[in-house]
Amino acid sequence: MSARREEYREALSRAHSHVLEWLDSVRARPVGPRKTADELLPSFSMPLQEHPIDAADVVDELARLAEPGLMAMPSGRFFGWVIGGTLPASLAADWLVTAWDQNAALRYATPATAAAEEAAGAWLLELLGLPSGADVGFTTGATGSNFVGLAAARRHVLDQVGWDLVTDGLTGAPRVNVFAGRDRHASVDLALGYLGLGKPIEVAADDQGRMSVSALAEAMGAVDGPAIVCLQAGNLHSGASDPMGEAAAVAHRHGAWVHVDGAFGLWAAASPSHRHQLAGLETCDSWATDAHKTLNVPYDCGVAIVSRPEAVRSVFGAHTSYLIADDHGPGDPFEKVPEFSRRARGVPVWAALRSLGRSGVVALVDRLVAHAQTFAGALADMPGVEVLNDVVFTQVSISFGSDERTRSITARIVADGTTWMSGSHWGGRDILRISVSNWSTDDDDVARSLAAIERAIAAEDAV
Repeated sequence: MSARREEYREALSRAHSHVLEWLDSVRARPVGPRKTADELLPSFSMPLQEHPIDAADVVDELARLAEPGLMAMPSGRFFGWVIGGTLPASLAADWLVTAWDQNAALRYATPATAAAEEAAGAWLLELLGLPSGADVGFTTGATGSNFVGLAAARRHVLDQVGWDLVTDGLTGAPRVNVFAGRDRHASVDLALGYLGLGKPIEVAADDQGRMSVSALAEAMGAVDGPAIVCLQAGNLHSGASDPMGEAAAVAHRHGAWVHVDGAFGLWAAASPSHRHQLAGLETCDSWATDAHKTLNVPYDCGVAIVSRPEAVRSVFGAHTSYLIADDHGPGDPFEKVPEFSRRARGVPVWAALRSLGRSGVVALVDRLVAHAQTFAGALADMPGVEVLNDVVFTQVSISFGSDERTRSITARIVADGTTWMSGSHWGGRDILRISVSNWSTDDDDVARSLAAIERAIAAEDAV
């Protein structure tokens, strides 16, 4: 065995052992980290040594130094943000992706990863009921996917009024009016900012964050010119979705492109029990989601879906002498995302879908919703607890009375360590938000988390 191969083998063997130790610890350990970044920094910041250190020893050192600062995000009792765990098949596939070390930009150069991603994309379109001819690109996350969809939208609507964005840029271009619900996610604003489109025109929303169709019609009727409408599948606090079909019909009457920010809520379309919430979804023009949320694959895996391949490829495609195009396929992967160089993000998606199958995806979505509804029912029965949203998907927002009391009880819940739930601000009130996103969450995790909430309430009342 060569020295180089042996070095890989030992380092990976040590990493494998540490990974199994970590995964074994997740169920029993406190969810929150034990040390802060400031407390950990001195341990990581030793002077850089003059000579190399054995790779296996570095792996051991890294695992030891990091352990007290790790959040048990893979825990079934982590509900702090919309963050899934990682399915076993996806975790193992992600290891393979790293070991294969493929730059997944070109079909010609990396045919295996291109084929896996194309297959995964086709499965996603089928599961979500989206047009079979749409392009599917794998981005860094939901913000990146919003960027891709909105970039294609910008190019398309400017083309429609005769403006050559590629040649002339945005300077002097007709203003693109973007409409979005008042209770949208910040990632939409970030993507619009990256694209030079500025803040959207805010459209009124109801108390669950759903866009008002009549308000959209009124707002669009008040302006002229190219337009984009941003809809939301899965409000961050309520889980509710905008009325897709009705809003899209209004937008299309005005010649607008309709983009859907569905970071986690787009997956409702995969379930026969919940897809009615997204009726008319397929009539929109682009969709963004994040596979590391509801689908539970590793991070760095957003999904951008665009119904008009020519629009997205005209933005991100490039032709140079050193890029060898595959003329027989559906375009190169780099034509659908903002990067030339990237890891094969879609491979863990292929592994997740292959391991789950259609019924497994449906069961995953339905199970997450059922746990959220169990939380809501039990919390509503607790004295002094108010559930603020209609629990139609995976989000539960609650108040313990005053803002001060809610903040204090939230802090007690986090300090207890049994579960992790994050505070937020919604509807003019400080709240505790529970996001049920992890495939491994079971009835015991929910029961233990509810018990931790009851302990926090009792401790607050005892003061």
